[in-house]
Amino acid sequence: MAHPRICYEIFVRSFCDSNGDNIGDLNGITSKLDYLQDLGVEALWLSPILLSPSYHKYDVVDYYAIDPDYGTLEDFKRLLSEAHARGIRIIMDLVINHTSANHPWFQESVKGKESPYRQFYTWKSPEDIERLGIATREVTPDTWDRNPWHKWRQNTEKYYGLFWKGMPDLNCDHPPVRQAIYEIGRYWLNMGVDGFRLDAARHIYPEWEEHKNYDFWVEFRTEMQKANPDVYLVGEVWTAAENIAPYFKGLTANFNFDLSLAIQKIVAKERDTVQLVATLAGTRAVFFQTSPQFIDAIMLTNHDQVRIGSVMGGNLNRLKVAANLLLTLPGQPYLYYGEELGMLGKKPDEYIREPFLWDYREKDRHRARWMQPKYNKSNTVVPLVGQINDSNSLYNHYKRLIQLRKSQPALADIHGEIEPLPNEDPRLVAFIRKSNGQAVWVIHNLSAKSVKFSAANLPAQFIFSTHSETKFLKIGILSLEPYSCVVLE
Repeated sequence: MAHPRICYEIFVRSFCDSNGDNIGDLNGITSKLDYLQDLGVEALWLSPILLSPSYHKYDVVDYYAIDPDYGTLEDFKRLLSEAHARGIRIIMDLVINHTSANHPWFQESVKGKESPYRQFYTWKSPEDIERLGIATREVTPDTWDRNPWHKWRQNTEKYYGLFWKGMPDLNCDHPPVRQAIYEIGRYWLNMGVDGFRLDAARHIYPEWEEHKNYDFWVEFRTEMQKANPDVYLVGEVWTAAENIAPYFKGLTANFNFDLSLAIQKIVAKERDTVQLVATLAGTRAVFFQTSPQFIDAIMLTNHDQVRIGSVMGGNLNRLKVAANLLLTLPGQPYLYYGEELGMLGKKPDEYIREPFLWDYREKDRHRARWMQPKYNKSNTVVPLVGQINDSNSLYNHYKRLIQLRKSQPALADIHGEIEPLPNEDPRLVAFIRKSNGQAVWVIHNLSAKSVKFSAANLPAQFIFSTHSETKFLKIGILSLEPYSCVVLE
């Protein structure tokens, strides 16, 4: 079964409210499947939807229950059925690094060393923690917490909770924990879920045992394939390429955070200061050594990062350049909901997860209103209804790029190759994409000025151009308009 070519991340609480309770929900997503299909999306990654006390739901209390904020199990089954009818797959965010401190397992675990659930979590005495030298940790991009050990009331031992005291880490060395996790995964796959986005995939084991993660994910995939041989697993592993590579032994795909940051940097500076294509080609070569079938999940931003709209200060030209790059580079692109509108957002996290703008405020029956937005209002971001009929809008720009990507085998192939083109001008990013005998040349102008690109064997056939004025000056010399992108064959 071919993998989805365009994926879309939805923060469920903020996407679409179907019942007027101000909270985005599963029926809201179902009601917007035609919109997503029309945009060209082939898979949806849903933020956590299982029972949880928090607004973000990354601290699960019951792995078998849909949170009533978002609807019922029947609502979820209907979403699966309607999505599949449109050729859209559903990727569930599965949080198995930790549970909520309110989870029954943890509530049993805290009762003492005799509890049958004690070993579901990692408990150590303060003396052992000091002796092992694991009392504090270095900050990593995915968590800045330096003190992962926490006290619980009268317990003399402390428990390990990497992200927060309210999220104790599960002990995956304990066989009953593994079996419980596998049963949970197979339950949702048997219902029709197509795969999982795996939160904190690098932290299944504590950092001093990171090497154990690789085998865990191999075993996890083997167990999941019992329910769905084509199961798709994408990991959140935020580290250097050589450290990500071993995760491909078990995981289908991993997110490329370094590429996300590199695209942001060069688009904002209008200069390729990072040798983007050469760096990416190097990263892909490292991944290929571990798994020739690796999938590089690429994105501009996600629910943990400052939105690309704010990184670019709302500059429409630069947002189009970022989209041009994302949707012509190799890999499997993920859009973060609202990116196609130019939605804005800066930390803290709630403000990068603001409600989607379907319509102007007074008419927007589907807008979630669980929070007071700070960045996304009808006077700062044009709602979807105001972009659909504007041929120059960011929404229509995304739509054209997605259609282009899906129509050209060399661009659509998520395993396709990339080769840098010789180029001395830092305002340009130029490369060849290849797949199954098709090769296309892709040239991007990052800057506000017209730039010339020349090559002896430059193809003369336009497949696609974002700017009508981009043209050949003579054979082998192309003049690219500001902020434009061209694809040649």
